[in-house]
Amino acid sequence: MSKGKLTTIPFGPQHPVLPEAVQLQFYVDEEKIVDVLPNLGYIHRGIEKAAELNDYRRNLYLCERICGICNIIHGQTYAGLIEKMTDTEIPIRAKYLRTIWAEVARLQSHLLWLGLFGEAVGFESLFMKIWKDRELVLELTEATNGHRVHLGTTVIGGVNKDMDGKLQSRYLKDMDILTKEVNDWADVFRKDKSFLSKTVGMGILSKKDAIHSGAVGPVIRASGIPQDMRNNGYEAYGELDFEPITYDTCDVQGRVLVRLDETYQSIELIKRAIKQLPQGPIAVKNEKFPDGEVIYRTEQPRGELFYYGKGDGSIHLERLRIRTPTIPNIPPLLGMLVGHNVADIPSIVHSIDPCMSCTERITDVKEMA
Repeated sequence: MSKGKLTTIPFGPQHPVLPEAVQLQFYVDEEKIVDVLPNLGYIHRGIEKAAELNDYRRNLYLCERICGICNIIHGQTYAGLIEKMTDTEIPIRAKYLRTIWAEVARLQSHLLWLGLFGEAVGFESLFMKIWKDRELVLELTEATNGHRVHLGTTVIGGVNKDMDGKLQSRYLKDMDILTKEVNDWADVFRKDKSFLSKTVGMGILSKKDAIHSGAVGPVIRASGIPQDMRNNGYEAYGELDFEPITYDTCDVQGRVLVRLDETYQSIELIKRAIKQLPQGPIAVKNEKFPDGEVIYRTEQPRGELFYYGKGDGSIHLERLRIRTPTIPNIPPLLGMLVGHNVADIPSIVHSIDPCMSCTERITDVKEMA
């Protein structure tokens, strides 16, 4: 069917269901989606170019502000990149502390998403309950370094904050409280018939298509692929018996359950890391300027975070390239939407947990002579 005979429906860049600046142009035949085209670039900020102009040490502050929700892991990834470029080995205690705070970031991100997803499919009271429980995580972040969202504990060479016995005890106590709170509402996501009617069988992404389209994070793990950068054992993950959570339903419900189960998993990883926390220093001095080409990958709440750096031994990087998880998850999203009805758009789009602040890029197209 030609697009001239179809109805065009814009979704975004401002939309009451999706608070992210992205536009999806839908071509529909009556209520059925026939094609989808994305339109990006509404909030491009020139982060990568700014990173080339900065002193490489100042880029840590910059990278932590690429995304509010994922700021801790952005900072840890940039620090890991520079540490790899300068052959800097951070202390084992710093690795455990980074792991704890990365899982705190994952916890607050997944709780935020579970609440927003509940609201998107009509469960407003569930949204308010989950966000109330998320406050417990934000208060822990504030108790750690005085900030509710931007933790700011990462430095090149380790961390700049430690956890004393009192703070460790508070983390362990609050993780137990959070587990009980999550238990109160988790069954809504697993068993409520009204909820399941909006998620089961929606937005199918087969195992083959997930691999072919380059999906990452909960999106690919809900299609049965155990792809998770934490499996590589960076920081302290290799010491914590980490195993990726997967589902083989390949639908929106699978993506919900991966994040729900990862909420429990993050709680357990935090408790395990605190109980195993080794003694020792929390940072070492970084003695060299970055030199050579290096990649460094970590696992954000949304999936693989990829940093590429190139240095020439000076105070400035020649190149910093950042690929965030929403970028590779947009192509599979477009395929998930085709064939569904317009009413299914919110749940399917939300199921990839898009973050456009991380995603925006600019492409320079030069005409060939």
